[in-house]
Amino acid sequence: MSKPNYKQIYAMKAEREGRIKKVCPDIPYSSGIYVFWRIDEAGIRRAYCGQAVKLCERCASHLAEYDHIALSLKKHGFYKEDNPHGWKLCFETCAENLLDEKEVERIKQLADAGFQMYNVTAGSQGTGKKVTGDYKPPKTYRQGIQAGKKTLARELSSIISKHLTVRLKEEKQGNKVSEKQLEKFNRMLDEKNYGGNE
Repeated sequence: MSKPNYKQIYAMKAEREGRIKKVCPDIPYSSGIYVFWRIDEAGIRRAYCGQAVKLCERCASHLAEYDHIALSLKKHGFYKEDNPHGWKLCFETCAENLLDEKEVERIKQLADAGFQMYNVTAGSQGTGKKVTGDYKPPKTYRQGIQAGKKTLARELSSIISKHLTVRLKEEKQGNKVSEKQLEKFNRMLDEKNYGGNE
């Protein structure tokens, strides 16, 4: 296994933090509450509220994730004159020991003000966390690979059943290695082999 390239990792992290600072130049590395918000093409106000020990770092980390808010940030980009429906970012600093309380308070304020919230909980890292939206645990890397294999197996199986015949070459008939490879190929087409942790 190759060693991680820390220089590259830190460069990518710095680039994401630079993008956040362009959108919100005053954002600090101290603790607080942040809100990504936008008004979409239909005039619907949307928001995501989070808490962070290091605001700039946490906001930037969303740009490297694959959950629902991160995907929306990628899809819609940040607000600019030529992107009026892009995301904006605001924040408020507060002491670490107040993060849970402030996050819950801010999420409720935004929801009460008519924002469609991307948050799947009512906030806080503490006990009694309430799920408010459709919560699907984020896919891990391995789960994503398995889901991709299952999709590919389904598509290949459909194409083969409708249009192709898969068999051994004549010169490979009776060859045990080739027969095992054909069995392996057929198992790969069986999407049930990729079930489980979706």
